[in-house]
Amino acid sequence: MIYDVAIIGAGPAGYTAAEKAAAAGLSSILFEKNSLGGVCLNEGCIPTKSLLYSAKVLDTAKGASKYAVDVENVSFDFPKIIARKNKVVKKLVAGIRMKMTARGVVSVNGEAQITGYTADGNLAIACNDETFEATHLILCTGSETVVPPIPGLNETDYWTSREALQTKELPTSIVVIGGGVIGMEFASFFNSMGAEVHVIEMLDEILPGMDKELATMLRAEYAKRGVRFYTGHKVTAINGETVSIEKDGEVFTIQGQKLLLSVGRRPVTKGFGLETLGVELSRNGVKTDQHMRTSLPNVYACGDMTGISMLAHTAVREAETAVKHILGKDSTAMSYKAVPGVVYTNPEIAGVGATEEQLQAAGLTYTVRKIPMTFSGRFVAENELGNGVCKILLDENETLLGVHLLGNPASELITIAGIAIEKGMKADELASFIYPHPTVGEILKEALG
Repeated sequence: MIYDVAIIGAGPAGYTAAEKAAAAGLSSILFEKNSLGGVCLNEGCIPTKSLLYSAKVLDTAKGASKYAVDVENVSFDFPKIIARKNKVVKKLVAGIRMKMTARGVVSVNGEAQITGYTADGNLAIACNDETFEATHLILCTGSETVVPPIPGLNETDYWTSREALQTKELPTSIVVIGGGVIGMEFASFFNSMGAEVHVIEMLDEILPGMDKELATMLRAEYAKRGVRFYTGHKVTAINGETVSIEKDGEVFTIQGQKLLLSVGRRPVTKGFGLETLGVELSRNGVKTDQHMRTSLPNVYACGDMTGISMLAHTAVREAETAVKHILGKDSTAMSYKAVPGVVYTNPEIAGVGATEEQLQAAGLTYTVRKIPMTFSGRFVAENELGNGVCKILLDENETLLGVHLLGNPASELITIAGIAIEKGMKADELASFIYPHPTVGEILKEALG
């Protein structure tokens, strides 16, 4: 059988592409060497959020007295927290499997290898001692953890996010190398669990790419909770539980029972025969056009492997764009104008559109509308002694350029801002909608005046 579409990689991009293609009547085959759901579902987005919610419940219980509720002897069972995380993942993987079956997607568990083109111009893929053919190929191979050449690292039993999620024992102390999204989420979790946490970030502030002012505020909040930050520091060597760091020529050492490496991820472009096709690569990954098509007309690439926006929700939209182009029903181009970014710490931080730093670097004129989250009655009612910020960036014509939020539930509110930016709304347009009261979402209307 010659399939209409073959997809390599069953993460958010892969399983979305398979489902959408099959739903539109295309015969689809999906290859995955590990588990359905990819990194996001099995060792990324979902399991970390499961752990972070347990941590949030624990934080809430410990702070119950602020809400006139007495809770005594607050404790937690770490192995059960991990077991619950596993249960959540298992349930969602099963859900994807059912969806693939319902759509008629052929799922193959094995390591796919592209072997090239057939005489008829179809793509040939070998897997589990069988060869499959397809008219179109969508590559969704994802990304992998970057492992920097730090002296002593290879001789150390370090963690990546995968090992950190699999542990059943809570470390007494942990050193996190990298203060990006992954590093900060794990720092938040282990801090709530009572571990001593150290975060090392080579840049001058945590969460590069997010609004710097809000990132600084979040760092200050976690510093008050006992997390120790070393911004502007470079890791120079690792020797067992001792990490050597350097700043301005001065060397320091940090001790930690566990070492978590989270300095970033890079696209997976090797190991599945991509070189047999001669697909053009960019500096960061596989080069694609506005429809996610590679330099070959019947080969598409979606998700982290493009290196454009390494986020699960971006991957889903890229997959939808690719399938629509294959179907020839929609010429809508992929837009990266309003891709939300969220850090699921407690409090959450989220942003969409341009940051002040990006606008300044581009030499663009903008104005700032900024108010504390305490201007929302609902926020005050639910966040005793909590603070936060809503920052909105506008151009000369009052068109929204960026929105950045610190405070719960920023992850839910940022969608509203993203829609407004994608649609090119002006301040008065977004403010003209009726927001239910009392909600934290009203903060957007309040900030816009």
